[in-house]
Amino acid sequence: MEPSKTSNTTTRLPLYILAGLLAGIVLGVVLHINYLADDNTTLQTIERGVHDITGQLSREPDSSARLQLEQQHKDLSQQHTAALAARDKKVEPFSLLADIFLRLIKMIVAPLVFTTLVVGVAKLGDINSVGRIGGKTLAWFLSASLMSLLLGMIMVNVLKPGEAMNLPLPNLHEHLDIERGDFSLKNFLYHVFPSSIIDAMAKNEILQIVVFSLLFGVATAALGERGHAIVHFFDTVAQVILKITGYVMNLAPLAVFGAMTAIVAKQGPGILHTYLTFISEFYMSLFLLWSALILAGFCIIGTRVLSLMRQVKEPILLAFSTSSSEAAFPKTMEELGKFGCKDKVVSFVLPLGYSFNLDGSMMYMTFASLFIAQSYGMDLPLPTQLSMLLVLMLTSKGIAGVPRASLVVIAGTLATFNIPEAGLALLLGIDPLLDMGRSATNVVGNSIATAVVSKWEGALGHGGPQSS
Repeated sequence: MEPSKTSNTTTRLPLYILAGLLAGIVLGVVLHINYLADDNTTLQTIERGVHDITGQLSREPDSSARLQLEQQHKDLSQQHTAALAARDKKVEPFSLLADIFLRLIKMIVAPLVFTTLVVGVAKLGDINSVGRIGGKTLAWFLSASLMSLLLGMIMVNVLKPGEAMNLPLPNLHEHLDIERGDFSLKNFLYHVFPSSIIDAMAKNEILQIVVFSLLFGVATAALGERGHAIVHFFDTVAQVILKITGYVMNLAPLAVFGAMTAIVAKQGPGILHTYLTFISEFYMSLFLLWSALILAGFCIIGTRVLSLMRQVKEPILLAFSTSSSEAAFPKTMEELGKFGCKDKVVSFVLPLGYSFNLDGSMMYMTFASLFIAQSYGMDLPLPTQLSMLLVLMLTSKGIAGVPRASLVVIAGTLATFNIPEAGLALLLGIDPLLDMGRSATNVVGNSIATAVVSKWEGALGHGGPQSS
């Protein structure tokens, strides 16, 4: 009876998540219209004031008058921050549901990556096998990243979503609370190689955990029979963590409900209308990216790529509704095993993908950067756009694990190409809605990548329990 109950719960979980998503949207609209009406009116009034003062500053030649306007601008910005905090406080109980769930998932990710990767690498047997699979994996990741960036550049040039904004170039540098993702070889290498594995696990630095796990796994394999006890121990620990994942996943519908209620209550349905063109064109571009990724997967694993998409529908939906591809990591690993990918490949490829193969985020970076340039009427020539694409290719690999990573990278890129950083303010309000699509796409890209590398390695079975 117990297996049957588990199977029924697993089958129904996507339906429960979808129900939580819809219920959250409905309740969010009700709260936006009633409970948060005064807060939203206050924020709109302050935002109009900031917009008016910014316009006056661009036209005011007198220095003393400009000083007064700048002080008013600063005061209104402080009021805006306070009003946002007050509104967030009102929907905090709903946000807590999502936050607690995400914290529980993050609690699982680091030990799961470490244990499964150590076991996977140890079972590969030698450094040559690790290098062979690593080379194939990175070749796919770089190709997919380049395709995502290029498709984003093509779509934003074809659709031109920013032209309708027609904004004047700002004379005043508006500081946004977003750090810049500047690329340097030193910072990149520091981000890759851990100074402490304990610190890396505490901060969920996936790439650093991967590096340590690879070395640990290779060393374990080199011990021969003496390493078998370690492999068996970590294999058991991984199974325990996957069991915990099952318990945590039961909270997913509540987390999705809380996240959607908070987002819609604060932003309201009106945000969809204001940015409807940009949002719809971005999601259309994501659909094309999904199609390209599925087509690429079809070329390697044939029609089974469609079965793969059905297999990972639950982690895709979870990533979409929580705006976090990390939240879907344990479930994605489990579903790929059920699809037929061997443990040794899944545990190697999937963690690397969370640092090197975030296809949805990659597309967003070119799409958003060029959208902001278009909004200010800046016509960037093709060579400049291609240079931007290469810069994004580098910077995106150096900031994995940084909160709001896409915005961090975009901020640094805008500065590099002298595009007003203030343009990021156009995206901050709708970023949670865009992040949902990006996160789901990241899961799709990494799932296909894992299946493809499994096929190349002759390690793609016909489904069922995970095998080694």
